Amino acid sequence: MKITLDPYMLRSLPLDEMVRTVAELGYEYIELSPRDDFMPFFLHPRADDDRVAQLKDSLRRHGVKLSSVLPLYKWSSPDETERQTAVRHWKRMIEITAELECPLMNSEFNGRPERAAESEAAFWRSMEELLPVFEREGIALNLEAHPDDFCEENAPAVDLVRALNKPWVGYLYCAPHSFHLSGPAQTGADIAAMLRYAGEKLRHVHIADTFNHKGSSGLRYILNPPGTPARIHQHLDIGQGEVDWDAFFGTLRELGFDGVATACVFAWEERARESSALMLERISKELIG
Repeated sequence: MKITLDPYMLRSLPLDEMVRTVAELGYEYIELSPRDDFMPFFLHPRADDDRVAQLKDSLRRHGVKLSSVLPLYKWSSPDETERQTAVRHWKRMIEITAELECPLMNSEFNGRPERAAESEAAFWRSMEELLPVFEREGIALNLEAHPDDFCEENAPAVDLVRALNKPWVGYLYCAPHSFHLSGPAQTGADIAAMLRYAGEKLRHVHIADTFNHKGSSGLRYILNPPGTPARIHQHLDIGQGEVDWDAFFGTLRELGFDGVATACVFAWEERARESSALMLERISKELIG
């Protein structure tokens, strides 16, 4: 079991200070997520050999390791030029991840839900190019369904992961996406059933709370204009939302989950340290004892 922190709320800190802060909070692992000076959202990585070496040195000096690297590129874009650009970005980021001696990357399906078939076709084209690169570098991959991706629901996402037919490709369940993962027809989220459906493909969980945006009346949030297709959720501290944590943690224990558990709260940058410490304490209590 690796309990790790997504340091997105600490992204304004210089790399070395970010690593030091994570160590001071008591985490042994970092899940490296997008930051402008290293791996921006959707753009080519900024890290050169010197910056990679600086990060490796910081990790060594502060006694922290990378559990995973989380890039976001438009590898399922139905626009072929955009897809090819994303694949180039991915190849460079895989190279950097190998240099960092990190064994795992994770990301989202991406693409467009209103062009789902075209996006899935683009995803498969990208996989044909990238899976051999992952395999050559010995880097595993975990995939998650994300609100506004071409694949947004739990069961179809797990099935896509299985369809890749690679033992080193797994599924990432994101707790604050639970009410989207359950599908539009459900007012709640059967978290236990979704985790069990993933079964042995469940290799990674993202942990944060959220509100049920559908609620009992469908009006937990009011979005304007009415009928907007916007997806809404938040990444809160455990206990601040409506995720069924007894079901979540209880099912992980039932399944003998031994993968990566990432604390990924984004809502409280003004209290990032307090939030991150709280999350570590709760996750450790639930999954390690």
